[in-house]
Amino acid sequence: MNKPAITLRQLEILRAVIRGQTTMAAAKMMNMSQPAVSNAIKQMESQLGFALFERLNNRLFPTDGANIIYEESEPLFAMHAALEDRFQDLREAKVSRLRILSTPPLGDGVIPAALTAFSRRHPRLRTFFDIRELDEVIRSVESGKTDLGFGLSLGPQPTLEMEPLYEGRMVCVCPVGHKLAQLEVVTPADLQGQTFIALDAHTRMGTAVREAFQAARQPFNFNAEVRYCNTACVLVEAGMGASVVDPFSANYTGRRNIVVRPFEPAIPSIAWAFWSTRKPPSELARRFVKEIRLALT
Repeated sequence: MNKPAITLRQLEILRAVIRGQTTMAAAKMMNMSQPAVSNAIKQMESQLGFALFERLNNRLFPTDGANIIYEESEPLFAMHAALEDRFQDLREAKVSRLRILSTPPLGDGVIPAALTAFSRRHPRLRTFFDIRELDEVIRSVESGKTDLGFGLSLGPQPTLEMEPLYEGRMVCVCPVGHKLAQLEVVTPADLQGQTFIALDAHTRMGTAVREAFQAARQPFNFNAEVRYCNTACVLVEAGMGASVVDPFSANYTGRRNIVVRPFEPAIPSIAWAFWSTRKPPSELARRFVKEIRLALT
């Protein structure tokens, strides 16, 4: 006979213990007694057939098995939280709701400006907006917690419907008065011997820049490495050196001590809106996508 699967309530208790690191902390989170939490963990371990925690210095540390269960069950709790928010909206008769996540290039400039204008035209709209890494944006949209995601350098995603909003190309940025500012177009050869700020090799754009140097048969050398294009632009503004970044970060309103030049070989930089294939966008969401497209053109 198969052992019974653990219940959603048991998953909640497991989640609380992992977050609280003690049964006492978990008991407070769950409004339970400490013995009840301990018994629940023992019962889960019996049902699953393996240990969930190791005790060290009066704290509980999850085993690999417990961490896998925790990570795999998080989308369930994300969906539950989204439902709770929706119920609250309905109770307050605020049925216009939009949850938006974006990566930094669009989230640092274009989206806030568009969202401000959009909200003024829809005063009863309740929005949630945040800036995250691309993989996190994708996961949140896939789970149904987020209505719309925005990002760059997105490959095909079978779980997402994707709509291109703007097709540009990455650019070279350098401080005002820099040697590269005199050029009409910057190439990898021009960047040799210059202080260069690279994008993280583990990011899509960082990989694309390295491939451009390889295509031009030029060595890729750098003096600093950053994860985000906006961070690279901040260092360029401070006078550190040059970088190759997306056009949205380069042209972000407020940049002063910075010169933008085309970069060749061309690296496409496409802005995308996307949503879950299981959750078609509402009419309101479609209007907001149109708002972003207009802001980008």
